[in-house]
Amino acid sequence: MRWALVRVSLAVTTMVVLAFAVPLGLVIQEMARDRAFSNAERQAAAIGPTLSITTDRRQLERAVASTQAGAAGRMAVHVPASDETGGQDLEIGTRRATVRDLATTQRIGRASITDVTDGSALLQPTALSSGKIAIVEVYVPEDEVGNGVTTAWLVLAGVGVALVVGSVAVADRLGVRMVRPAQRLAGAAHDLGEGQLGARVPEEGPTELRSAAVAFNSMADQVVQLLANERELAADLSHRLRTPLTVLRLNAASLGTGPAADQTRAAVEQLEREVDTIIRTAREAKPQTQATGPGAGCDVSEVVRERMEFWSALAEDEGRKVRLAGVDRPVRIPVARPELAAALDALLGNVFRHTPEGTAFSLDVHNGDDAVIVLVSDAGPGIADPEAAMARGNSGARDGSTGLGLDIVRRVAESTGGDVRIGHSVLGGTEVRIWIGLGRAAQRPQGRLGHRTNRRRKGGSGNRRGAEV
Repeated sequence: MRWALVRVSLAVTTMVVLAFAVPLGLVIQEMARDRAFSNAERQAAAIGPTLSITTDRRQLERAVASTQAGAAGRMAVHVPASDETGGQDLEIGTRRATVRDLATTQRIGRASITDVTDGSALLQPTALSSGKIAIVEVYVPEDEVGNGVTTAWLVLAGVGVALVVGSVAVADRLGVRMVRPAQRLAGAAHDLGEGQLGARVPEEGPTELRSAAVAFNSMADQVVQLLANERELAADLSHRLRTPLTVLRLNAASLGTGPAADQTRAAVEQLEREVDTIIRTAREAKPQTQATGPGAGCDVSEVVRERMEFWSALAEDEGRKVRLAGVDRPVRIPVARPELAAALDALLGNVFRHTPEGTAFSLDVHNGDDAVIVLVSDAGPGIADPEAAMARGNSGARDGSTGLGLDIVRRVAESTGGDVRIGHSVLGGTEVRIWIGLGRAAQRPQGRLGHRTNRRRKGGSGNRRGAEV
């Protein structure tokens, strides 16, 4: 496609250059010819006054020598025989035109141009006082007729070549701009088809290709999210099997002794191990499903505004004051849009589920050079044991909890080299800080939230009992 565009540009530009340069060169050539013969006409006209007064050879010779053409030996005067010339034809200068051409000019009575050796000759008829016609011949060399034409053709050729080269260069750049995004999109689609779920493409290039890249990245993110949801569902469903397994184990323990009882207890233990293996496998990190291309990620400001718009209706119904800050400009982060949305929904959902109606909350986005920090704060009772809340699979006293907790948020942050901290907010309740690194080599900071978490563990007064965070 790139070379096709270059070839088309080359052909079109060449046609345009030829269409304009050739006629222009011919016009310049004609103008140079007209200039040369106009100058010859002026030289011939300078002799006219002298011929109208006298045909004396010496006076005519002086008049011819006074002109530029005469001084250069390119002018001749042909005076027919008369009483003043002693009955003989008078010829001054070197004649180059043929006698026949001179006679023809005398007969027709108007100027003419005839070809001579190495150039042309202008034959200008002039009436004498005797009534006869004298001919003033001005020789115009071939190089004077074409004076400046060669230079003009070279300039036009140079301009034409520059236009062709420039158009080819521009076409090549345009072709690269169009072809490279298409090649990246095709390569990412191939990688995704081969099972590399982290394949993404940068959202750049022409509008159509940029839209295609956005659609491809969104599709790939949804595929990753669907797989993650399936694995989480498998983990949760397997987790639910533990309760009936516990009952089976207790019943098997009451079977007493004997081969059948031992086999039953062994089968129950094997089943418990298999269920634990399924849970661990499903919940392990899956790097092959992480978005890792140059086009991976999302605009955190856009996602935050979207989720806050979703939750604002419920906040208004419950009389909660909401504050949103730091989302007035785009902030790109290396996190897939569905994953960030799920993390924000988990945090905001906890605020609504585990704080009384009317409790205020806020969401702030801080953009740094190497990280983006998202703060979710509320004015609720707080969390008694932040460390336990961060532990996956720790149900504690929370009946019916799957134990996922803040692990969803933690996985999002840690996938970028960041972390999650729980502390005491300025609103009086809990503050959850998501530290999202903008590069894999980012250092996890030891911020003030971590110190606040330690203080809460030592003797905090707040408690969010039974809250699934």
